[in-house]
Amino acid sequence: MAGRGRGAEEGGGTTAGVSERLMFVHATPKETAPVSLPEPRAPAVLLPPGDGAIQPVPPTATIGRIRKQLGRASLPALRRSIGTAAATELDRGIGFLLVPVFLAAGVIYYFSLNTEPDLYRPLAAVALMAVCAAVSRSRHRTHLVFVAAFFCALGFLAAKVETWRMATPMLGSEIQTRLTGRLVTAEAMANGRIRLTIDLISTEHPKLRYAPDRVRLSARRIPPEMIAGSMLTGYAKLLPPTGPVRPDSYDFSFDSYFAGIGGSGFFLGDPKLIAPAEAPFGARVASAVENAREGIADHIRSAIGGSEGEIAAALIVGVRAGIPEAINESMRRTGIYHIISISGLHMALVAGTIMVLLRGTFALFPDFSSRRPVKKYAAAIALASIAAYLVISGIVVAAERSFIMLAVMLVAVLFDRAALTMRNLAISAIAVILVSPHEVVGPSFQMSFAATAALVGAYAGFADYRAGKTTAPPARRSFLGFVSQKLAVGVGGAAITSLIAGSATLLFAIWHFQRVSPLSLLANLAVMPIVSLIVMPFAVLSALAMPFGFDGPFLFVMGKGLTAMIAISAWISERSPVDAVGLISIQSVLLATVALVIATMATTWLRLAAVPFALAALLAIPHVRTPDVLVSEDAHLVAMPIGGGELAINRARSNEFTTDNWKRALKAEDIVPPETFAKDALDIADPVDLPPGSPFYCTGDLCIGRHPSGAIVALAENRGSARPACGFADLIVINDATAYNPCRDPRVLVVTKRQLARDGSAAIFFDPQSATARPTVRYAVDEPYRPWHEQRKYTREARGLPPYQRPEKPAAAPQPTE
Repeated sequence: MAGRGRGAEEGGGTTAGVSERLMFVHATPKETAPVSLPEPRAPAVLLPPGDGAIQPVPPTATIGRIRKQLGRASLPALRRSIGTAAATELDRGIGFLLVPVFLAAGVIYYFSLNTEPDLYRPLAAVALMAVCAAVSRSRHRTHLVFVAAFFCALGFLAAKVETWRMATPMLGSEIQTRLTGRLVTAEAMANGRIRLTIDLISTEHPKLRYAPDRVRLSARRIPPEMIAGSMLTGYAKLLPPTGPVRPDSYDFSFDSYFAGIGGSGFFLGDPKLIAPAEAPFGARVASAVENAREGIADHIRSAIGGSEGEIAAALIVGVRAGIPEAINESMRRTGIYHIISISGLHMALVAGTIMVLLRGTFALFPDFSSRRPVKKYAAAIALASIAAYLVISGIVVAAERSFIMLAVMLVAVLFDRAALTMRNLAISAIAVILVSPHEVVGPSFQMSFAATAALVGAYAGFADYRAGKTTAPPARRSFLGFVSQKLAVGVGGAAITSLIAGSATLLFAIWHFQRVSPLSLLANLAVMPIVSLIVMPFAVLSALAMPFGFDGPFLFVMGKGLTAMIAISAWISERSPVDAVGLISIQSVLLATVALVIATMATTWLRLAAVPFALAALLAIPHVRTPDVLVSEDAHLVAMPIGGGELAINRARSNEFTTDNWKRALKAEDIVPPETFAKDALDIADPVDLPPGSPFYCTGDLCIGRHPSGAIVALAENRGSARPACGFADLIVINDATAYNPCRDPRVLVVTKRQLARDGSAAIFFDPQSATARPTVRYAVDEPYRPWHEQRKYTREARGLPPYQRPEKPAAAPQPTE
């Protein structure tokens, strides 16, 4: 951002910093006033009084001077100062930097609506704002307001168009059928199963009337010759996409809708290959790329082996399914999981390694390099390399953003232009928002752009601070002193970088994952040198040498670096404190986002306006109430915090993903399974004798537990077993879609499986002020449904029907005997 420049005189022994942002101000040149020197004034002569003593300044003069200063700080003066600073910001190009901010605001508003709007409304809004912006060009402030509204409406329209364009058919209910389809991807998972993504062609026994276009299934094994593009068939159990595991949690239906996945499930047997059929050209190209990815991944796994081979395959070709969950968890706890996700770090290291190798190679031929623009040649080849890396590693939002940013910079090198980094970030954000608006509400987009914007803004601000400052040249040092200084600068820069990026993404990580990494700074300082100097450079060298069969030594060194990274991550993870932090309010995240935008994009004193927003974000963090009970959308699992960091659940075997999410949201450390008794062995004649905070006690078809507040929770398998609990329970959950409320007491909250199937998982809140007040409930899905939740109304449970039972085949008639 800022580099060393020359002093006022050549060899003057001084250095001055130059701010890159101040060099590219698109301000209209103004006529400069002629310079006039002030006329010299005669020195004032102090005439002491008769005794020769100098009289002190009278108090009235001091008061007058203070009044004069206060007059200068009046409201009109403040307005003039704000106007001057705002004009300076506009001259420096902040208007373009705010374009993706307004686009993202329109996208977020669209996805936060409770009902699906018609397409003509955003179209009309975009057209109206465009006309108003064109008409109001003579009024500068009004014109800026309409331009901002135009981009907000454009973001809203982009999100609506993407939703309309995807129109993913979603499976409505659980079903078993024989399917035939074309294999898109096959990923070997750490548990030994294989995850298959399949484009459906047909179904039979039964034939689905509203079959999805693409499904994702798992299988125990597949034929060795099955590759992407192969035709397969098999009998499978298909499940509709699920909703959030709790309100405000990750929505699998939303992700599946925009990924084009209409259902999931598993094969009941092994899928079999069938005769190939003609595929569209696009499908053939995608299959060729996928087969190349899998071939490279298999080669890397065989060359390195173990968990290191799986991580190497993730870094080079983006195949992450085979990484053991224990390693994933240790990297999440230590805050270095971003290394696995291909993003700006990897793209920059690939481009940098390619350019260093090419510039070094060209330097070996001085006659050629002195007559040719070898820097442009290296930039062009680096651009092609990162484009290939983007395709072969899978196109994800973080990689897209990084590719666009680096592509703008490399193209600027080709045309001898300077590229502002914040402007590159804005260009990449605009491209991602317009192409994939749904990514705006996802953690990858938010955390990736937040970290990059914070780093760019921080270092740009430091460059502005150094601009024009004259410093003495560094003193001569010994070799050991020089190396020590460079090492200290490198470690300090890495620490500051990790601190800035971690602070910018902290609230986003808490909102999406309810966890932080207390030792992330230590882990990044220990791991990043290994990744930057060993893992990624040798990954690039292995990719270059792989076509010639000379990649073995490079992969060996890369594997050793990954071994060190895994060991460091595991060691720090074992010593890391509990990282679950519970829930925070969405208001705090929005306020922090506003503060981040102001702090990173402003270049004048207006960046101080970020301080009140940041303080408000911190104050709004605890303004969210933690649920007292959580219920899964299938009514099978109920969790209740009972104090002491313990979470009581009603089943001994539960879904690990769901319970892990609930533990982090409720700040629990341990799971307490239910205590099971034989039928009628548990006396529930007086359940109020249960101590507050007791776990679930189950007998037959009924489980009861008591919340620390004193409220009693009952879980019943049907309406008949729920009826006795009406006399003592505050909350009853019935795992039966055909059941209805058996209680006449309006103070008892009854949640049935049908209600959960329609509205998703539930969060229950007891009234801490009144033990007799009816509990309140909040569901994860609101009606009327948005397009990614439409399938919920067609499930058997949502229609109040019992589970589907396949009709039994009639027994064969006895054959007559002779």
